[in-house]
Amino acid sequence: MNEVEKFEADKIKNIAALGADKEIVKKGLDFLVSSAKLKYSYNFSWMGRPIIAYPQDMIAMQELIWEVKPDLIIETGVAHGGSIVYYASLLELIGGDGLVLGIDIDIRKHNRDLIEAHPMMKRIKLLEGSSVSNEIVSQVKEIASKKKKIMVCLDSNHTHEHVSEELKNYAPLTSVDSYCVIFDTVVEDMPKDWDWGVRSWGVGNNPKTAVFEYLKTNSNFEINKSIDNKLLISVAPDGFLKRIK
Repeated sequence: MNEVEKFEADKIKNIAALGADKEIVKKGLDFLVSSAKLKYSYNFSWMGRPIIAYPQDMIAMQELIWEVKPDLIIETGVAHGGSIVYYASLLELIGGDGLVLGIDIDIRKHNRDLIEAHPMMKRIKLLEGSSVSNEIVSQVKEIASKKKKIMVCLDSNHTHEHVSEELKNYAPLTSVDSYCVIFDTVVEDMPKDWDWGVRSWGVGNNPKTAVFEYLKTNSNFEINKSIDNKLLISVAPDGFLKRIK
């Protein structure tokens, strides 16, 4: 075993040990719960656009994008556009003609203007409308039909019903050995008395419940637990689904 192989083997052991350590796993969740109360995820940006994400998850996405080198990344949920700009910048570094397709039911004008003025807009296409509407799904499938390596990120409405519909429509577009990443599965792990305000999701009704239901009848995907184990702090536990067949 050479030095590079030894480093990678040691890393695999380290990650497994982290995941097996219940105390540190709990501390990771405790940090997320405590920091979420102070809107921690709102503090970061990428190339000038608010990303509204935990840095750990974005590092994981960078690793996956480099591994897969997709020529299409589909993301539901645009908000301020930080994540689609981030993904587009990674595709720019990789080279080729990779595209990020951002879908949102309401792309507010001030956000659209800033995204469209961004240098990375050359690798971004925006679709406005419900991610589960027939019209949007048809447009996405048409674009995807011209691409070979596809990654999917689901980060819009976080109810069980909506995410289930997104999984039904978009997960099959994921290429073999690529990923369908479902964000905010951590909702299921939050305290039961967490105040979600006017939002209708919560414990028992969220992306993780949709993921678990989807996997009961779909063997094309498996949860990559090693990603959870190494991140420890993540809004997407059990949400990194690798397409294996």
